[in-house]
Amino acid sequence: MEYNRTKTQRVRLYFLIATAAIVSCASAQTYEPIPFGDFEQWTTRNIRESAVFGGNTKTVYNIGPQATAEGTKPYDYTQTPWCSSNTIADIIGLTKTSTSVRPEKYEGGTCARLETVLENCKVIGLINVKALSAGSILLGDAIEPLTSLDNPYSFYNWGIPFSKRPKALVADFKAYINPENIITHVSGNSLKTSHGEDPAEFRLLLQQRWEDADGNIFAKRVGTAEYLVRQTTDGWQTEFRIPVVYGDAHGAEGFNPLMDLTNPENPLYARNSKGRMVEIKEIGWAEPDAQITHAVLLIASGCQPTFSGMLGNILWVDNLKFEY
Repeated sequence: MEYNRTKTQRVRLYFLIATAAIVSCASAQTYEPIPFGDFEQWTTRNIRESAVFGGNTKTVYNIGPQATAEGTKPYDYTQTPWCSSNTIADIIGLTKTSTSVRPEKYEGGTCARLETVLENCKVIGLINVKALSAGSILLGDAIEPLTSLDNPYSFYNWGIPFSKRPKALVADFKAYINPENIITHVSGNSLKTSHGEDPAEFRLLLQQRWEDADGNIFAKRVGTAEYLVRQTTDGWQTEFRIPVVYGDAHGAEGFNPLMDLTNPENPLYARNSKGRMVEIKEIGWAEPDAQITHAVLLIASGCQPTFSGMLGNILWVDNLKFEY
């Protein structure tokens, strides 16, 4: 039965199923939809926050099979290749939620709405913490509940098994980028602002990964696709194509620092064969024709570091697919 499959088998099955829906066009491109990337299906989770936060029932959304769930039971990420910045946190035994990604109806059906939001977790005499996050979706899974705000990236298993060689990432999107260019920075209970840019972002990393005997995960970058949405769009941009650059991306037209190798100052994480979350040590550029083992796809309403961003940024996304 499906529920007895491993995570890797399920992810591969998603893409085999999607391949059956590949569409060919006159210019010989083929398109493979990313499972659940049409955002027509969502799991709605109703979570009751702790009484010290008001005890209200909040709604958290997961991109996955159409369903409704009650309570804080961790989500079954074997059902979907997607996770998001939506969180269920349990800090010193207190439950708090944050929703920066949600479904939204529009003339094309249902899309994903990603918004940069600020959460206030304030209880007199107990907690006075602010949390800012860009609305983001990514291929991978998450550890629930989040038990610390020190390093939220370490609660995400970044990337899925993947071996294909797409020419481009294709998406429909529209964006509202706050024109004030004011970046909010949050640290614990303090908040400050500065002037700067915070574009919305599409980032695809194709990696060749391996694990050593101690459980450390290493990677070389095989392919990179990156696009920054720097200003508000004039409505929907449909069939927008973001090409993949194979090999060292430094020579690519429009190269920006976000296309570079990941580094220890802002690492990504993955679950190793021992079940531990460890840093993905991206140690160099692979040859353009190197074997691909994993794909990391991040789409976000902003690209500032953790706990910083431009409040009010919104990115709407729909119909994600790979071009071959």
